[in-house]
Amino acid sequence: MPDTAPATVVSVNLSPKKTVRKTPGTHGTLILDRGFDTDAHAGDWHRQVSLLAIESIDKMVAAGLDVGPGDFAENITTRGIDLLALPVGSVVKIGDEVLLEISQIGKVCHTKCAIYYQAGDCVMPREGLFAVVRQAGDVNVGDTVEVVALGDGTCDRTPASAIAEFEAEKAKEAAERGEACAPASASGHLEV
Repeated sequence: MPDTAPATVVSVNLSPKKTVRKTPGTHGTLILDRGFDTDAHAGDWHRQVSLLAIESIDKMVAAGLDVGPGDFAENITTRGIDLLALPVGSVVKIGDEVLLEISQIGKVCHTKCAIYYQAGDCVMPREGLFAVVRQAGDVNVGDTVEVVALGDGTCDRTPASAIAEFEAEKAKEAAERGEACAPASASGHLEV
């Protein structure tokens, strides 16, 4: 029998400074076109809020790491939604009022984090999503997460330089692994 439970928020994770693991909590307040009111990553840019699925964290747990929500510096940990199936520009509704628009899939890690050095890998650069706040409000553990519109691969807040940097990093990683690197599709995902 397929699981028909709605996708939900598992944890809301915030930190007052960058480059650290975020502290898991039960709620946070999003400010329009800014991010969480007490989080260091909030600001006037395209990566105001980060999302990571608990299913991605579970992969790292299966690899032997003692990690959980917030350890990858994600703001919102979700359960039951295939975040990687969402193209840039997709709109996600959280709870009754919050609307986020996906602005970037994955990221370039210029400096490797502690998790990378412990495991030789980190899921956030490949499986984390970033978004801008299109409608503000509170986010609470247990809130539903629902896709209300699929994107066309673009977000007006995402600079072309961020897309180019990510694509160059993916090509470099593929070359290091001896793989052919496929071009990016309009969705922002690499085609295979």
